[in-house]
Amino acid sequence: MLIGEVARRSGVSARMLRHYESLGLVRPSARTGSGYREYSEADIRRIFHIESLRSLGLSLREIGRALDDPGFTPSALVGDLVHRTRERIAAETELLTRLHRIDAAEPGGWEDVLQVISLLQALGSTSPGARQRAALATVDGSPPPVAALAEAALSETDPNVAGALRWALARSGDSGAALLAEGLGSPAAAVRERAVLSLAELPCDEAATHLRSALADPDAVVRGRAALALGARGESDAIPMLVDMIVAGRNDTDAADALSALAGDTATADRIAARLVDRLAHATTEAPARGRLTQALASVPGPVAAHALTDLTQDEDRAVALTATYVLRLRETSC
Repeated sequence: MLIGEVARRSGVSARMLRHYESLGLVRPSARTGSGYREYSEADIRRIFHIESLRSLGLSLREIGRALDDPGFTPSALVGDLVHRTRERIAAETELLTRLHRIDAAEPGGWEDVLQVISLLQALGSTSPGARQRAALATVDGSPPPVAALAEAALSETDPNVAGALRWALARSGDSGAALLAEGLGSPAAAVRERAVLSLAELPCDEAATHLRSALADPDAVVRGRAALALGARGESDAIPMLVDMIVAGRNDTDAADALSALAGDTATADRIAARLVDRLAHATTEAPARGRLTQALASVPGPVAAHALTDLTQDEDRAVALTATYVLRLRETSC
């Protein structure tokens, strides 16, 4: 079969077939009387083998070795191909992500594009100082790449840089809420905690909705962060978790302060006091926790808290009784 017919049937151009021949990959088995290359059935099968191996990403040199070296074993080469392919996919994915971020920033010109690229590079720096400066910087004439800021906030471990990123996200408006909420689905509790801390900086209703969902997080620290953020917003949904934090002794002072801030009306104050009293009476509540619950009652106004404190002055636990007595005197003096 002549080269033109081989090219037509195989889909490999005549020029590429000549290149294969120059490399020694495929040598036509014969020549016609006029000197034209003539390929046998075995030659054509070899061409298809070459094309099959090329589709896996092998170089022509690797293909020649694979086809001609009797001692060649594919396992090592295939493993290397897997590694190289993963690296290529990662690089292409990173490029695609970067292009999406630039597009989302809606640059007005190439100068804007270059500024966004510079910011993205700085956010990916190994220097915390460079990342912090990038977070605090503004892109003149272009909105900040919110997706990049959100991703950086979810992965940042340096507290100073993380604070700068949350500040930048808060300045960028409400568009980052949905992006940050994706972090709540992370298998890593640390990422979910960073998502809650960032959402806490956004004043929008969407952020509050995501924070409420975080109250059911399997990690107690994440739940506590969400409760404190919601308490600062005046959200009564946080009350049960805030009481749990006092019992556990985890950020209990902050939790008590949040409950005090929530107890702005009589109905809510009585609801908070009733929950604190219920935990005080629970058989599994240990002495240190009962002391913290009694102290928390001190800053809750209303008749339910006052009545509970009066009863607690006769508590069997002397520390609790003394705390309740002291708190009642302070309340009477304040009145």
